Amino acid sequence: MSRRPINPSRRISESGTAPFSSSVYSRSRSPPYLSLGLIILGAFLLLVYLYGGQGNYALNKGAVRQVEGDFSCTLEVQRAIPILRKAYGDSMHKVLHVGPDTCSVVSHLLKEEDTEAWGVEPYDIEDADGTCKSLVHKGIVRVVDIKFPLPYRPKSFSLVIASDALDYLSPKYLNKTIPELARVSADGLLIFTGIPHHRRSKVLDKSKFGRSAKLRSSTWWIRFFLQMSLEENEAAVKKFEQAAEKGSYSPSCQIFHLKPYN
Repeated sequence: MSRRPINPSRRISESGTAPFSSSVYSRSRSPPYLSLGLIILGAFLLLVYLYGGQGNYALNKGAVRQVEGDFSCTLEVQRAIPILRKAYGDSMHKVLHVGPDTCSVVSHLLKEEDTEAWGVEPYDIEDADGTCKSLVHKGIVRVVDIKFPLPYRPKSFSLVIASDALDYLSPKYLNKTIPELARVSADGLLIFTGIPHHRRSKVLDKSKFGRSAKLRSSTWWIRFFLQMSLEENEAAVKKFEQAAEKGSYSPSCQIFHLKPYN
């Protein structure tokens, strides 16, 4: 339970005197029984406030934990797949995912009907499970440093999805990586990034990333996309929002729908 903020202008009147209620109290004293009644009433209201506030605090604390706790936009991609399928339709038939733990996203996508999926893992996978190593052995997932050109031809995939990895790149490398992601996309580029001031990046081995995550605002990203001559995919945005509303889906990451380069 939050308290209404006090308006400082009400504390002291324009003449500099204390509030009217204080003046009345100073001029006359209430009968003892009235004071006792007010004390009991005040104690009762205090108990109601404390118990009610505690319940609300627990609820808010849970919400804060969900918002500000460890998170992964890669997990958010998996959660958003049903919504993305409704928004992008046939463009979901050949998908490239780029980001940490890409094996989990690829495995999830391969379970979808009429969907081919590939993945790019930007970091070391020594600790990966057998399923992930199998995907790498088959060439479905590749371990690639995304600061350099991707090993794919232009428009190799209908849809390219990137999550988490871009938050660890400086603008110097984003200038190279994002155009590469757009280059290999035929129908669209989806970027999932963390939300600044509201979420913390999932704690991972910093030696893999080389730097801490830099969570940038939507304003920063939009300005950057314009500099890269990337346009928003307005049709996809509209379909995504409609599908999200029907499915009661609320994203935990920033999601940018971009058109590929012509």
